Amino acid sequence: MSNIGLIILAAGASTRMGTPKQLLRYGEQSLIGHVVQVANASVCHPIIVVLGSYAERIKPEINSEQVHIVENPLLSEGISTSIRVGIEALNIINKEAKAVVLMVCDQPFISPQLINQLVEVHETTLKPIVASQYADTLGVPALFNRTFFAKLTTLSGTDGARHIIKKYLQEVLAVPFPEGVFDLDTPDDYEQLLLKNSEVRI
Repeated sequence: MSNIGLIILAAGASTRMGTPKQLLRYGEQSLIGHVVQVANASVCHPIIVVLGSYAERIKPEINSEQVHIVENPLLSEGISTSIRVGIEALNIINKEAKAVVLMVCDQPFISPQLINQLVEVHETTLKPIVASQYADTLGVPALFNRTFFAKLTTLSGTDGARHIIKKYLQEVLAVPFPEGVFDLDTPDDYEQLLLKNSEVRI
């Protein structure tokens, strides 16, 4: 295990989906269950899940004693508050954590290999930010070393990790994650995911 934490941002209200996307079925489990399984299979520790909307319905889907669940009471103020809650929890759980990987629960094609690659690139290059690259952009999953923890906690409103990546672009290394362009926001997105999965099984 590395001394690098991982925070899953899963507090959203899924307004465009019309139902909690954290609970959508993906394979034989829920989407949040899948993402937690991926996180647990990585080298990162501790794993923190930030919940907000539908927290009581989502908690039973997180079947892992290795995961720390925290709730964001300020969810209505934007994703920045979930990042803040997660970083604050990490600082309590492991004051010595030297970096953190931020990820979301609606990128179904995330893998332990990708997370581990972010960590490996960081450790071999010492670049303070390692971000995923897809669709001509840089985003999550992304790793930030401890020097950026304070900056992450001072984000406001709807500013997320991408805001820090763009602001400190000279500090960033990219890891290709072309599948990252696919995320689940709408029912059409979910239908596409189910179609992709059925094609793979065939």
